[in-house]
Amino acid sequence: MKRSDTQQHTPSQLSPDAHQQPLFTSLQQTIDTIKRVAGNSDDVMVRQLYIGEAAKQSLAIVYVDGLVNKIEITNTLLEPIMGLFTNQIEKNIENTTDYLKQYCLTIGNVQEISDFATLYRSLYNGSAIIIIDGIATALSTNIKDAKDRAIMEPSTEAVIRGPRESFTETLRTNTALLRRKIKNPNLWIQTKVIGSVTQTDVAIIYVNGIANDKIVKEVIERLNQIDIDGILESGYIESIIQDVQFTLFPTMYTSERPDVIAGELLEGKVAIMVDGSPFVLIVPSLITSFIQSSEDYYSNPIVSSLIRLLRLVAIVLSLIAPSFYVAVTTFHQEMLPTPLLISIASQREGVPFPAVVEAILMELAFEILREAGLRMPRTIGPAVSIVGTLVIGEAAVSAGVVSAVTVIIVALTAICSFIFPSYGLSNSIRVLRFPFILLAGGFGLFGVMIAILALILHLCSLRSFGVPYMSPFAPLILENQKDAILLFPRKYLTKRPRLVNQTNITRASKYKKHYKRK
Repeated sequence: MKRSDTQQHTPSQLSPDAHQQPLFTSLQQTIDTIKRVAGNSDDVMVRQLYIGEAAKQSLAIVYVDGLVNKIEITNTLLEPIMGLFTNQIEKNIENTTDYLKQYCLTIGNVQEISDFATLYRSLYNGSAIIIIDGIATALSTNIKDAKDRAIMEPSTEAVIRGPRESFTETLRTNTALLRRKIKNPNLWIQTKVIGSVTQTDVAIIYVNGIANDKIVKEVIERLNQIDIDGILESGYIESIIQDVQFTLFPTMYTSERPDVIAGELLEGKVAIMVDGSPFVLIVPSLITSFIQSSEDYYSNPIVSSLIRLLRLVAIVLSLIAPSFYVAVTTFHQEMLPTPLLISIASQREGVPFPAVVEAILMELAFEILREAGLRMPRTIGPAVSIVGTLVIGEAAVSAGVVSAVTVIIVALTAICSFIFPSYGLSNSIRVLRFPFILLAGGFGLFGVMIAILALILHLCSLRSFGVPYMSPFAPLILENQKDAILLFPRKYLTKRPRLVNQTNITRASKYKKHYKRK
């Protein structure tokens, strides 16, 4: 059976170099090519006009319905062009594009296009294309319809003190938010197009003179090596360019808060921003970035230091509390005081499972309820997770399936996991908890120590764009300990992280002396 013309000219059957060819001088031939490549899509609109004193010169305005502002097309394109009654065009057709740019079009951003690849990219980015008959150069006018989500408070990062604004899904809105934070011409933004099908804009942002040139060059090289058909979220970029692929720990920090990204840029780091995603990547990222919060720098440093210590204790408890309980109750009962041991033994009397099976069952039940609460609608998600946890825990204890102590340990672990500032680090600890419990059930505290040593060795082997992941602890840098676990007052934080920035490490000169009131 013979195929129709639409099937014969689908974009997937075009040669790889089809989009790279220059524009035709014939207007009709150019329009036919655009329609054929677009599959005669109904949303690709073509408005053909005739201008000049004798109405002999023809041109066409091509745009995608829904991506452009139709009112702007009428006001800034159709009305000025239709009012262009002059024989200047007919006398010198080669200068038509210059004449339109200088005397006719009232829109600010107008660019010349000479090939189909640039034309398609501009067309599907929300630009209206002006194609003139007899000229192999088109004009791209940016009249994108600004259908953008409002700048709201971050949904994944709670704000206690600080700016209550977050990034959106529009690249230029996000770069503007950073420009408002860093009003300096040294804030450089380079945009690349990645994805052979999606043609996604990816911006590389850094502060020239502060960022390490080697890291900037490395980021650009890794992005240039990406060969993929589509980028839909910044997680695509993260998984491709990170140093180590097989690791549970995030080696690239993400945030949707402009003040956090601005602070990281001032440290000498590089931001990677993807159009369509409110989450911005920061490289290189150290382990300290995932246990610190932006509110630490806005509050009293003594209070912030105590809160950081509390976070560190919560991370340790979340990781080893279930495994330590399993190891002690299974192999090392002599470590417990006699009254506590008798209490635990009496509660476990009649429980059919060993402690390791108890812990794993309760951890699995909690993780299932946690995921159910996240996937359910927001109005009923928290209620389902809380009520489910209470009902299942109480019912399991009453039925004698698990002991009350196991429920308490799992609940303590869950509460500690909620204190993490970084959701990525929280997920890593959630996964590691299960092998820790299994090793504790098989080898006791020796298994726990083996797991801890293996974890430390793995963390010390990680790199984030060549920078040691455990810096400034391994290698130990005393100068950077002022902003590691403890936080010194702002006047003492005069140096940037040494391994991140090796050229411009001075954050500020010595502050003026604070005079005491007489």
